Amino acid sequence: MKIVVPVKLLPAPEAARALHDELRGVNDGANRVSEVAFTTGTMREYALRKLVYTELRERGVKSAAAQQLIKKVIDAYTTLRANIRAGNLGKKGSKRRIKAESKPIVFRLDAAQAYDHRNLGWDIDAQTVAITTMSGRIKGIPFVCSPKQLKTLAQYRKGEADLLRKDGVWYLYATCEVPEAEQYEPDGFIGVDLGIVNIATTSTGYQAAGRELNRYRKRQLAFRKKLQKKGTKSAKRLLEKIRRKESRRAKDLNHRISKTIVTEAERTGRGISLEELKGIRERVRLRKPQRVALHSWAFAQLGDLIVYKARRMGVPLVFVDPAYSSQECAECGHTDRLNRIDQARFICRGCGVVAHADRNSSHVLARRGQAVWDAGRKSHVPATRPQV
Repeated sequence: MKIVVPVKLLPAPEAARALHDELRGVNDGANRVSEVAFTTGTMREYALRKLVYTELRERGVKSAAAQQLIKKVIDAYTTLRANIRAGNLGKKGSKRRIKAESKPIVFRLDAAQAYDHRNLGWDIDAQTVAITTMSGRIKGIPFVCSPKQLKTLAQYRKGEADLLRKDGVWYLYATCEVPEAEQYEPDGFIGVDLGIVNIATTSTGYQAAGRELNRYRKRQLAFRKKLQKKGTKSAKRLLEKIRRKESRRAKDLNHRISKTIVTEAERTGRGISLEELKGIRERVRLRKPQRVALHSWAFAQLGDLIVYKARRMGVPLVFVDPAYSSQECAECGHTDRLNRIDQARFICRGCGVVAHADRNSSHVLARRGQAVWDAGRKSHVPATRPQV
């Protein structure tokens, strides 16, 4: 299983200037390669390399970086075509799709750039790296990370690392190939109901309320509007300072929620039944005041964190269809729109059971997860002997 370990670089002023020039140089080269690929219609790496490699070397881009940025351009156009085929940019003839198809892909001058063993060296014991730039090889750049991350780097680092500059700080995001734990046979499943009022509710009784985070987001939204309206230099500096604060807070909360859920599943020997929420933003229709909460919440992030932690700990995980799970009774299976009285209350019209709505949904998802697991489980019945 691949994971990404971020480390913070502490370059000297001269080294920082060289890294700055390197990042701008390779991304400027990527924009040139993108222009050539779009103009000529060349979307194969080898063919494109023959057209642009010499020009990139003349620009001062090193050999390994030139090959990596050509691959970056090809990957960007592959992703664009996939999004067009999937309809993510609208139907044929839509303004958004026409805009995407009518011009070359443009890379930010501070966009991340990949490096591998040819132009990046690690000294884990000394906690330094060496990077080949357009100005030459820069050795002995210190980096800092937690002891756990350092151990992971020493044991499992494999493949490329991305260099990027974020909020004036330099980072390397290193790829590590971590072995997965052996998956055990689950003794039942824990259903996880995801939402906005309650971020996560499990069938074992755990509930992560979203009240604090939602209130914080509302305060931040009002604060940003106030600063944007003011428009002074100090207001703009403050906007720049706080722009990622909300996302960091939400990610930290998602990490804690996912860890609690996966740890509980491992401790009790059960699996996790997670609802498939792909495309929820396109399916759900809400009033304008509710859209901010829906689009601000990191649905995919929490799901990805649960999946990643479950795979590392060997916890079985299945995705189930969440359709009508909020209207289905976990006791008798009766499904009716009127069962859901309001956001918090569930009263079954069939058997009369009264329950918390999210708690009821989590039990429904747990039952569906067990059904999905049973349907895909390998048979353990001994093979029959041939009849004589």
